[in-house]
Amino acid sequence: MDRRKFLKIAALTTATAAANKLAYAQESAGKAPQGDDATTMMSDSVVWNKAPCRFCGTGCHLQVGVDKKKGKVVAIAGDRKAEVNKGLACVKGYHAGLLLYGSDRLTTPMLKKGDKHVPISWDEALSIVAKRVLKDPSGFAFYGSGQWTIPEGYAAQKFMKGGLACNHIDPNARLCMSSAVTGFESTYGVDEPAGTFTDLDKADVIICWGNNPAEMHPVLFSRIIDRRSRGEKVELIDLGTRRTRTTDHADHYMEFNPQTDLAIANCISQQLIANGTYDREFVEKYCNFRKDNDLSNPTLKGDATTFEDYKKLVAEYTPEMVSELSGLSVAQLQHLGKIFGDPKKKITSLWCMGMNQHTRGTDINRLVHGIHLLSGKFGSPGNAPTSLTGQPSACGTAREVGTLAHLLPGGRLVAKPEHRKDAEEYWNLPAGRINPTPGYHTVKMWEKFSTPSDKGGDIHTIWVQVTNPGQSLPNLEKLFYPSRKLDDKFLIVSDGYPTESTRHADLILPSAMWVEKNGMVGNSERRTQQWFRMVEPPKGARDDAWQTIAVARKLYDLGFEGMKDKDGKFIFAMQDEKGKEVPVWKWENYYDINVDKQLFEEYRLFSRMKHKNLAPYDEYVKARGLRWPVVEQKDGTWRETQFRFAAFDDPFVEKGKKIDFYHSTTNDGRAQIWFAPYTAPPEMPDKEYPLWLCTGRVLEHWHSGTMTMRIPQLRRAMPQAYVEINPSDAREMGIANGEKVRLVTRRGQLDLPAWINGRGKPPKGSVFVPWFDERLLINLITLDAHCPISKQPDYKKCAVKITKIAE
Repeated sequence: MDRRKFLKIAALTTATAAANKLAYAQESAGKAPQGDDATTMMSDSVVWNKAPCRFCGTGCHLQVGVDKKKGKVVAIAGDRKAEVNKGLACVKGYHAGLLLYGSDRLTTPMLKKGDKHVPISWDEALSIVAKRVLKDPSGFAFYGSGQWTIPEGYAAQKFMKGGLACNHIDPNARLCMSSAVTGFESTYGVDEPAGTFTDLDKADVIICWGNNPAEMHPVLFSRIIDRRSRGEKVELIDLGTRRTRTTDHADHYMEFNPQTDLAIANCISQQLIANGTYDREFVEKYCNFRKDNDLSNPTLKGDATTFEDYKKLVAEYTPEMVSELSGLSVAQLQHLGKIFGDPKKKITSLWCMGMNQHTRGTDINRLVHGIHLLSGKFGSPGNAPTSLTGQPSACGTAREVGTLAHLLPGGRLVAKPEHRKDAEEYWNLPAGRINPTPGYHTVKMWEKFSTPSDKGGDIHTIWVQVTNPGQSLPNLEKLFYPSRKLDDKFLIVSDGYPTESTRHADLILPSAMWVEKNGMVGNSERRTQQWFRMVEPPKGARDDAWQTIAVARKLYDLGFEGMKDKDGKFIFAMQDEKGKEVPVWKWENYYDINVDKQLFEEYRLFSRMKHKNLAPYDEYVKARGLRWPVVEQKDGTWRETQFRFAAFDDPFVEKGKKIDFYHSTTNDGRAQIWFAPYTAPPEMPDKEYPLWLCTGRVLEHWHSGTMTMRIPQLRRAMPQAYVEINPSDAREMGIANGEKVRLVTRRGQLDLPAWINGRGKPPKGSVFVPWFDERLLINLITLDAHCPISKQPDYKKCAVKITKIAE
C-alpha cells in the first residue's frame, strides 16, 4: 500500500454503516451547499493558486481552483510542488473549498437585545467594542487561537500589549500545545522542534506517544505507509490508551494505564543507564541534568542536579516495577529500552494531545526529550523528538508571534525589562508602555470572566476571534456559562458561522474565512507559508485583522493615548509605496495596499533574537513555505534550515561544535535532561465513577466542527458524536450498539449513543467521546485541572459512570 492508496482508503472508509446507524442522527445546525453549489465542472474560467490547507498543523499546500466568472472556489487539488504533502491531501483537505459555502454564513454585525440578536451597522459595532475597552482597558481580554494568521495574531498582540498596555490575550492553543512549549523551552531554552517532517523519511523506528496520526495527521502518516510500500523496514510503535487506526499499522501496540506514560519514560532512561547503553559522549558534551526540588511548586527552569543523582532517581523505575504500574509487559518495556540503547537505530518520537493535554504535560514532554538526549538520538536526520500541532498556525502565530499571555513577539517575555524595551522600540512606543505583569492564561481568563465583579471577577469583556470557547473550553458549567448570567460581562465573538459561542455572545462580528483574505501561517515543522485572497467574502463579512485595526482607530479617534505611538501617530499607520498614509481602518481601503505584508515585515524584525529568522514577505510568495531560521546568503538568496542545533545544517551553531544548544537555559550550550516522578492524576475511577473518560477528534471533523459539519460529505460520513464502549463493559451493563446511554461525571451529565467495536476500541474500564458535535457537548462534563507550568487542561483523563436510559 502506497501513500495515495492509504489516503484513498482512509477517505472512503469515513462513511461507515455503524456511524449512520447511531441513535438520533440529525442534520447539523448549518446547511451545506447542495447541487451546483456543491459540485462544479471545470471550465476555462478556473484559475488556480496556492494556499496551505485551512485545517491542521501539517500545513499541506493545496491548489485552489476559482471560477472567476462565479467568484467561487470550485475545486481543490494537492500541490505537487509542496514538499510537505507532495500533491496529496486528506479527506478534509480535498473538501476544504466547501467550508466557505454553508448557507448560514454570518454577514452582518448583530447585537443581543433581550433574547434576540438584532442587526446593527459595522460602525455601531466597532463603537461598542471601543466603549467596552474604555470602560476599563485592564479588564478587557482578547481570546484567539492557532487559527489566527500570523498578521492577525500580530495585530491583536500589538493592539493589546502595545496599545492597551494589557496582557490579557491568550489563544485556545493554550488548550492544545502549551505543554509542548514549556517542554521545549525548559529543555533547549527555545520553543519548537529541532527536526522536521524529513525525519519521518529517515527514521528506523517511529514511536507514537498517545497520538493517532493515521487519523489526525494522515498525510504525514502516509509517509510511513509509502516507505513500507517501497520495501523499507520502518518499525512503528503505538503507545496508547485506546486502539485506533494507527494501531492497525503498528508493529507493536503497547496499551498503558492513563498517566503512566511518565513512568514508562523513566523506565527507558533507567534501562539506558543500567545497561550502559546511553550515549555517554553526547551526554557529557551537550547535556546537564535538572529536576524540581519542590514538587508542590514546579517551575519552568527547575533546579540543577547531577548525573549521579539522576541515576538514583530513575533507578526505581525498573521494567518490573513499571509493568505493575503501567500495564505494559516487562518484555514491552525492555523492547523500548533496547531500541533506544541501539546506536544503529534512528528513532523519531511523535506526540500531540495525549502528552500535552495532561496535568503533568510539561513533565512528560521533558521526559521524552530527555530519552532522546540520553540515548544521543538527536541532531541527525531520523533522530528527533517532535510534537505535532492541531491548528494551522499554532506554531506560527500562538508560539512565534507570542499571543500567549506571558509572551511578546519572537520568544520575548513581558516580565523581562530588556524584552519590553525591544518591543517598545520596534513599535515606537513611549518607554514603560508595556505592562510587566503576565496576563491571565486561558483557564484563569474565563474563570475570572465567569466570576462576579464584586467577587474578584476583574475581566469584564472578552473579544473572541477564530475559535469557539463555548464548545472547546473544559468544564463549561464553570468557565463559560456563568458569565452569561452576569449583566456586567460582555462577550464579543468574531466568526464566519453561528457557533455555541455566537449563540451566547452579546455582540457578533461576521468574519472572512481562509482564501477570502490574505494570510500567512506557520506549521508544525517551523514552515512559514503565504497565500493571497482569491475570492471575496460574503457581503458584510470582513477580515479579523481589519476588525482589530478598525477598533484601534476608533479608540485613536476618541483620544485614547494607547493607540498613539510616542510621536502621536496611530500605532497601525500604514503607507503606500509613495509614502502616503492609507486609511486601512476603512474597509473600502483595506486592500488598497497589502496590509499582511506590512504587518509581517514589522513582525519579522522580532524574529532574530531567538534565531527564528524570517525572510522578507516576497520570498514566501515565491515558495511553498520556508522553515526558519531562514538566512540570507552571500548571493542574495535565502536559505531555510531543516535541522536546528546541528552544525551540518544550522548556521547559528558555533564554529567547531557539532551540536550547540545556543539558547541553553544554563547559558553553556547544553540541553537539560529532566527527572520527573510519576504521580497519580487528580481524578481517577472509583466506586461511584468507575470508568476513565477520554476525549479527542475523528478523521472527518476538525475541532468543534464549525466548518467540517457544514461540508456535506464529511457530515454524512460522521453525522454526530458518540461514546465508544469496550464490548466487555457493554455486555456487563447490558448496552447494545446504538443504544442511548448517559455519561455522568462530578461536573454534569450527557446523553450519547453507544458505539461498540467501532473505529476505535477503548480497553475495559475506559470510554472515548469525540468533541466535534455542538449538539452533544462533552466539555460540559470534562475536567479543568491543568498542568501547573503550562496551564494546559487535561481532556484525556477523568472519572465517569455510564447508565442506561430507560425507554
